[in-house]
Amino acid sequence: MKSNWIVAGILVAGAAIAAGSVMAQSDPIAQRKALMKSIGDAGRAPAAMLKGEPFALAPVQAALQAMQAAGKQGPALFPDTSKTGGETAALPKIWETKNDFNAKFAKLEKDATEALTTIKDEASFKTVYPALLRDCGACHSDYRARR
Repeated sequence: MKSNWIVAGILVAGAAIAAGSVMAQSDPIAQRKALMKSIGDAGRAPAAMLKGEPFALAPVQAALQAMQAAGKQGPALFPDTSKTGGETAALPKIWETKNDFNAKFAKLEKDATEALTTIKDEASFKTVYPALLRDCGACHSDYRARR
């Protein structure tokens, strides 16, 4: 069972990297959607672990790496030319308060990087990981339109 989680984590991380490299450089909306999808996909296993599924470190690390990548890459995927189109859920507030928006990505990257060294077992996972989910939620509540 544990080896299945490890394989799943590796596959999700690989898919996220592949999706990012395949996206056309000229379509930041598609790129950011793919980046956010990679976080969601990688976060499924850790979310299940928070609800009682057995703990496995590899999928948690894959989710943290996806968050770390989003923290690094995210700000560049919201240029002024991407305010509309592509069925974006990005709110205009992103461009009105760009420094705060970028700071939230920086916090996500910092927190995910720290969590990669801090989370070693189920106890540390259950203590640290929820704060990363709050990082995601803080950005989404301020900058993403509800669907």
